[in-house]
Amino acid sequence: MTADAPAYATLSVAEIEGVVTVTIDHPPVNLLDAAMLGDLARLVGVLEGSETARVVVVRSADPDFFIAHADLHLIQALPRDERPYPTTLELFHGLVERWRTLPLVTIAQIEGRCRGGGSELALSLDLRFAALGRAVLGQPEVAIGIIPGGGGTQRLGRLMGRNRALEVVLGCDDFDAATAERYGWINRALPDTQLDDFVTDLALRLASFDKVAPGGAKQTINRGALPATDDLKESQALFYTAFGCPARHHA
Repeated sequence: MTADAPAYATLSVAEIEGVVTVTIDHPPVNLLDAAMLGDLARLVGVLEGSETARVVVVRSADPDFFIAHADLHLIQALPRDERPYPTTLELFHGLVERWRTLPLVTIAQIEGRCRGGGSELALSLDLRFAALGRAVLGQPEVAIGIIPGGGGTQRLGRLMGRNRALEVVLGCDDFDAATAERYGWINRALPDTQLDDFVTDLALRLASFDKVAPGGAKQTINRGALPATDDLKESQALFYTAFGCPARHHA
C-alpha cells in the first residue's frame, strides 16, 4: 500500500506485516450502494499496484451485517433497454472479477448477514470463513425477478454442485454458517469467539510466504475451478434480459 492511497467513505483500510485488513463500515446495514461500490473499485486499484501487500482480509465493523445486500434503488436505475451481447464485463460484474483476479490471497471474514451482492463479493474472494450463530448467507435475486448480477450463479455451481446451487438461487432462502460450510459455500464455520483469531493467524502465515508462489498456485487452481470470462458474460447477458422483462418491475 502507498502513503497516497485514497480515503474511503465506507471502508477502513490498514496494513500490518503484508496483511491488508479492509473493514466495511457503512451503517446501518452495510448496503452495497454507489458509495461502497466506488470505494471497492478505488481500493482494488490500489491493491493491484501494491508492492507490499500479500493477503487481504475483508471483514465488517458490524457483527450483524457483512453486507446486507445490493442497493435496490441502484438496480432499479439501470437502463432497461435491450442490450447487445456483452463483449466485456461491466459494472458490478467487472468489479468482482477484478477482486477475483488480484495476485494476492483474499479472505472474507463473515459475521452477520451476507446476501445478494454481499455474497457475490465474498464469492469473488479466495477463502471464506464465517461465524457460527451469526453469519447468514443468501442469494435472494430470483424472488424479485432478476438473477444474481455478479457471477454468483457461475461460482456457486462450481463450489457446491448443480443441485445445491439451484436450491440456493431458486429458493432464495437464508442459510446459516453450518449449512453454508456443508454445502461448500464457505471454507469453515467457526464459533464467533474464535473467528477473528483464526483468520488473523492464517492471514499472517500466508503473508509470510513469498508472493510469487501463492499467486502462481492460485492462478493454476483458478484455471480449472472457476468460470471462464465467456461464462460470466453469459451470466451478465441473462441478468439484463431478466431485468428488462416488464413482469419484474414489481420489485
